[in-house]
Amino acid sequence: MAVIRAAESLERGQDRREEDRARHAASRAAEDSEDRRTRLDGQRARQAASRAAEGSEDTRTRLDGQRARQAASRAAEGSEDTRTRLDGQRARQAASRAAENPIQRRTRSEDQRRRQAASRAAQWTFMEGEAFRYGPANNYDSHPQLYIGQMSDVCSYCNALKWHAETRGMCCSGGKVKLPELQPPPEPLKSLMSGTTPESKHFLDNIRKYNSCFQMTSFGMSEKMSDSGFMPTFRVQGQVYHRVGSLLPPSNEEHKFLQIYFMGDDRKEVQQRCKNMPGVRQDIVEKLQRMVHEHHIYVDLFKTALQRMPTDQYKVLIRADMKPAGEHARRFNEPVTNEVAVVIAGNDFEKRDIVLEKKNGQLQRVSETHRSYDALQYPLIFWKGEDGYHFLIEQTDPTTGMAVTGKKVSAMSFYAYRIMVRTGAVNHILQCRQLFHQYVVDMYAKIESERLSFLRYNQKKLRVDEYIHLKDAIANDGRADNLGQLVILPATFTGSPRHMHEYTQDAMTYVRNHGRPDLFITFTCNPKWREIQEELMEGQAPSDRHDLLARVFRQKLIKLVNIITKSHVFGPTRCWMYSIEWQKRGLPHAHILIWLKNKIKADQIDSVISAELPDPERDPRLFEIIIKTMIHGPCGSINPNCPCMENKKCTKRYPKQLLHDTETGDDGYPSYRRRSS
Repeated sequence: MAVIRAAESLERGQDRREEDRARHAASRAAEDSEDRRTRLDGQRARQAASRAAEGSEDTRTRLDGQRARQAASRAAEGSEDTRTRLDGQRARQAASRAAENPIQRRTRSEDQRRRQAASRAAQWTFMEGEAFRYGPANNYDSHPQLYIGQMSDVCSYCNALKWHAETRGMCCSGGKVKLPELQPPPEPLKSLMSGTTPESKHFLDNIRKYNSCFQMTSFGMSEKMSDSGFMPTFRVQGQVYHRVGSLLPPSNEEHKFLQIYFMGDDRKEVQQRCKNMPGVRQDIVEKLQRMVHEHHIYVDLFKTALQRMPTDQYKVLIRADMKPAGEHARRFNEPVTNEVAVVIAGNDFEKRDIVLEKKNGQLQRVSETHRSYDALQYPLIFWKGEDGYHFLIEQTDPTTGMAVTGKKVSAMSFYAYRIMVRTGAVNHILQCRQLFHQYVVDMYAKIESERLSFLRYNQKKLRVDEYIHLKDAIANDGRADNLGQLVILPATFTGSPRHMHEYTQDAMTYVRNHGRPDLFITFTCNPKWREIQEELMEGQAPSDRHDLLARVFRQKLIKLVNIITKSHVFGPTRCWMYSIEWQKRGLPHAHILIWLKNKIKADQIDSVISAELPDPERDPRLFEIIIKTMIHGPCGSINPNCPCMENKKCTKRYPKQLLHDTETGDDGYPSYRRRSS
């Protein structure tokens, strides 16, 4: 038969196969259920016997052939064929599952769980015990479980760019948040934000000063702590607040903030702004002033309102929450003429409204949830006077695109939406460098304030009166006439006493049950990471994008914890915990505690921890990383002004003594092996 088929022509072979298919079809059509069962049982028996007799090479060849035929078949499919095949698969699967009894269904589900668990475990076992046998030739970076990749995932609702492992709703809460897009800035602000010319570089280096020239409210905080140098950051401690004064200054006082807009002479305005804020260039201030006068809607509204005031007894009112009657809350992205009104003294105002008098020496605090809070403080970011966060912004139904009545957008969701990068658009907020830092800190203070306000006004819903510690305090120490109105922060509020107490008890439970931890690992953010450098905008440094640093650091930290706890790089783990902190340089770092099932022995320490420089010829990449990121100093007599120096000695005890083996110091700190050669 083999000789006959080998001598067949192509046409004869096709005809023979067609005849075989016709005979098989006719034969199977004539079968009854018993004949079909007998034939299939015979096929299964022959197939099982054939595969049992296969060697490993035969099995690999057969499977490769099956994959090749299946790939060729699917590549030749049209879209209709693919749809038909998938529909058939779904129908067969549905029929099969419908015919299952409870025992079969339970067995199938357990098999699926076992296969999934085995598959997930196999993804991480590639590095099991690797910490004890590091090899310079191994390329750890290329493994998909270690490399984050590029910011390539696009949100299907708002087109925000994200990394694959980031949560689905971090940009728009899964389509529930939909805000008007901010328009790109006009000239000259667009060119000044580019950072490509000496003028634009000067502007970006001093952008907070230029914004202060035009801001209509003052910026205050309990305590300011700005860090300069390697990684400049903007930090505040305590409360952040904005204040606004009268439209015109009292007699014998100079114009400030909003009052400068009413001087009536453009040249005098420019001179006053430069006088109030030394270090800015007059030509840049003049160009920005023309832009603000032309585009910022509040400037025109204030001037119009001032002209309409018949006497000083009238006041200018900006409603905290405003939307045109019968319109959607986001129908207008900027104020309209009736949103700034002139009202007579004595009218009822909402507590959060801004009420400005013509002349008054007193300052009024602007509510952080007022819709004009952002536009009045950051006129260079919101150059049109767009609304910021307020209480009337409703969530959107992702399926219909309609507003959901009674569901409000939170401040965190609002500003998370604002600072995301989206395809086909440039987010100019992220180009504002130091002003962006101030804006993010300011808005985070607003988010915390909103959370605290919710907790203050919803104590009954949170049922804080049921907290056992509070009940004990009232029963033992309290009196009915001496109880104030306490506001209890639950453990879900990050940083609250109950939150910290809960984590402390968890840590103590680990120690009580498993003893002291085996590993203490510090993981620090590196601004030179490839993922950070790839996502920076033109002309930006990592210090300009603390949002990017935080996002990449979180992804890297998750990868590291997975390597330790799932891949068992140090062996199987019992439990683990970590705490994220911020360095004085402005970079995040994490302290990680690991409890191992198999304790690290004394003779294994030097294979896990090394305080020596690697061989630059054998491991050039690790050598380059170490000398760039992990070398202390120079300090001592070479550099007596080093930050680590105190009383002419290094507080970190450098230089360290040379040792042939790791030893435990008298103070409990280890002295790692440092060989002279």
